[in-house]
Order: sequence, then structure tokens, then C-alpha cells
Amino acid sequence: MTTQTIPPQSGTAFVLRKGQRLTVIDPQGQQVSDLVAFNANDTNEWLSSGRTLDYASKFLLTTGDTLYSNRSSPMLMIEQDDVGRHDFLLAPCSKEMFAKLYGHTEPHRGCFGNLVEALAPFGINPDQIPTAFNVFMNVQVDGTTGALSVEPPLSRAGQGTTFVALMDLVVGLTACSAGLSNNFTFKPIDFQLE
Repeated sequence: MTTQTIPPQSGTAFVLRKGQRLTVIDPQGQQVSDLVAFNANDTNEWLSSGRTLDYASKFLLTTGDTLYSNRSSPMLMIEQDDVGRHDFLLAPCSKEMFAKLYGHTEPHRGCFGNLVEALAPFGINPDQIPTAFNVFMNVQVDGTTGALSVEPPLSRAGQGTTFVALMDLVVGLTACSAGLSNNFTFKPIDFQLE
């Protein structure tokens, strides 16, 4: 098992076979990784925030929870989780998001653009990219108003989350490009395939 590094503000994609484990590691602390997944045999089936949250009846997912597809198929199971706080509500950051939320255009294409580039060789087009499971992202929800706030990740250097593939998958993974998500420092993300 070797550790691979995703450089800051970039992404990658790879095949993860049924039964294989993927461990996403925050090597320096307080960095987010956007994770998306597709059925390797039919990329019109992808990771679904809505289905997963529906079946879990909660939005904070951790050890023992299953992530489902848009067709209600189990895709990934969280086997081990050092952090326990991730987000499955917010879409991958993009040039459009930076412009709409902050009134300016970032010099970087964001996680969405990085996923588009990484997934293109697998025949996955931009409109297929779903809401990501944002590993280590710390989104707080106001209990009265429902307002969302993005806070610094709780992950410390070396902590990780391990997923088990429940079908053959194409996985896209990033080192997040949104400053608000990673306490305004852009760092790498490590991952291991087992």
C-alpha cells in the first residue's frame, strides 16, 4: 500500500474495485477533500447526497454509515473515521460559486474544474458531477434559522477516513481550492488504496 499525494488546489481520478479500501488522509491538518464516485460499469449512476441523507436520516455521516447512489445502490461504506465531521450538503467549489458568493473571480477553477479534468478520461461529463462528500469539511447548521456556516476543519495532521467500495467505482478526489473550507491555507491531500 503506497501513499499518493494530491497537490494543493488540484484533483485526481482512479478506479476503486469492489472490496478495496480508500483512505483519505489530511497530512498537514485543516484541509478538505471533495470525493465523488460513479459506478465504473455505468457512469450514469453516481454518488447521491439526497439518497444517502434520506436513508441515514441524518446529515453527519461517520463510521458505519453507507453512501448511496442516485439509484439507491450502496456505493461506499465508511469503515473508519478519525475526524467524525464531514459535509454532504455543499457542491464542489467553482469559478461560478466564487463569483456569486464573494463577488469576484478566483484565479483558480476550483474543485469542480479539477474534477471535470480528472474525470474526463473516464467519459464523465461536467453535468454528471454530483454534490461531493466533502471529507473533513466542517459545515455548521444553525438550529433556529437553518443558516449554514463553513468553519475550519477539525482534522489534525495525519488523521484519515477509510471507505470500503461496495461496487466497482470511478472515484474523483481533490485537495480543496476554497479558502473558507480549509482555514485559508491551501494544502495537499494524501490517499491510499488497499
